[in-house]
Amino acid sequence: MPKITFMGAGSTVFAKNVLGDSLLVPSLRDAHIALYDIDPTRLKASKLMMQTLNKNINKGRAQITAHLGPRSRRTALRGATYVVNAIQVGGYEPSTVIDFEIPKKYGLRQTIADTLGIGGIFRTLRTLPVMFDFAKDMEAVCPGALLLNYTNPMAMLTGGIARHTDVKVVGLCHSVQGCANWLLRQVGMSSKVKKLGWNIAGINHQSWLLEITDGGNDLYPEIKRRAAQMNRKARRKGATKHGDMVRFEMMKHFGYYLTESSEHSSEYMPYWIKSQFPELIEEFNIPLDEYPRRCINQIEDWKTRGAEITKNRKLSHDRTHEYGSYIMDAMETDVPFRIGGNILNDGNYITNLPRTACVEVPCLVDRNGVQGCFVGDLPEQCAALNRTNINPQLLTVEAVVTRKKDKIYQAAMMDPHTAAELTLDQIVSLCNDLIKAHGKMLPRYS
Repeated sequence: MPKITFMGAGSTVFAKNVLGDSLLVPSLRDAHIALYDIDPTRLKASKLMMQTLNKNINKGRAQITAHLGPRSRRTALRGATYVVNAIQVGGYEPSTVIDFEIPKKYGLRQTIADTLGIGGIFRTLRTLPVMFDFAKDMEAVCPGALLLNYTNPMAMLTGGIARHTDVKVVGLCHSVQGCANWLLRQVGMSSKVKKLGWNIAGINHQSWLLEITDGGNDLYPEIKRRAAQMNRKARRKGATKHGDMVRFEMMKHFGYYLTESSEHSSEYMPYWIKSQFPELIEEFNIPLDEYPRRCINQIEDWKTRGAEITKNRKLSHDRTHEYGSYIMDAMETDVPFRIGGNILNDGNYITNLPRTACVEVPCLVDRNGVQGCFVGDLPEQCAALNRTNINPQLLTVEAVVTRKKDKIYQAAMMDPHTAAELTLDQIVSLCNDLIKAHGKMLPRYS
């Protein structure tokens, strides 16, 4: 009987997706599901939700337990086969507010701030130490378990665990499996494609759709023609905008479509959010401060949705596209399954990216675990852009490991958006202000 431990189980909706999926899979139906969180109210809600689902869709076959706070963490993890990580350290308030408001004082604007940029750097600085604590416990009480990480910043957190602990880990994102179909819908071609094929590789939130075909026929020429036409119209002042203008423009100049949304992508590069060119925000439909707005809306939504989920005695579930249950099922049954996973590039899967980088590549999953597939060289322009993101990722992880402030400064200095907007002195000052504002949420850096 497998044991699935869910870290950050107070994320009730996401726990329902991953764990509800698991209850629908024969190889996982009898699992022990251990829910862990530091918020007693949200943990109670998730346990109630899972007990209801277990009864309604699984005939009560799974064992559901709840574990509150660090003192019970090892109990939650002991003997686990799979550990799902979905924590957020610091929450919307104060951490997300800090990540956005302090950089604004320096004229540095962001959209999401959960992957790269100054916000992504500081999210890693407060999250990776907690995950290192998880890893230490896993090494002690479930040394063979696979860690399925869903928490951002994906590349920095997954890469940090892979390089600096003995825990087996894969990072999982939603942007890979839906990328090709999303693009086809955007350009009005989805109904015309019958035998869709695609290939994606790169780094998390900046992977590249290297191929997209219909029965072997290349779809890129027609996609690019339609996308260019859409952007030409939408870029005009006062024109109706669409939601993918940044990615379409990048496809025009770099030749390939990016996996992550335009609002995300705009802050990973030096081209889009520029104080000297504020007109780009309107022209390319870039939603500044998008993540704080989402957080506020989600907090409000939970007030009604939370009751619907936890108090609905007829609650049911349909299996989602989340990779989690498919990975666990493949390892339990030895029936292979292919995913797009985030793993260390130590197998030289992408040959023109650093071996120390965390890369997003096709992976085969079976009883042997998650195994990366060889990609080879990315188109050089694609690898070059990836490397501009990898540089601050590696330096941020090094900052966490060494506890050196200089590494924080250097990570921010190498961040494409931050470096394009601020001087070196401003970057140091901004980092110091953010360190001070975070207080005890960060370890001490010297």
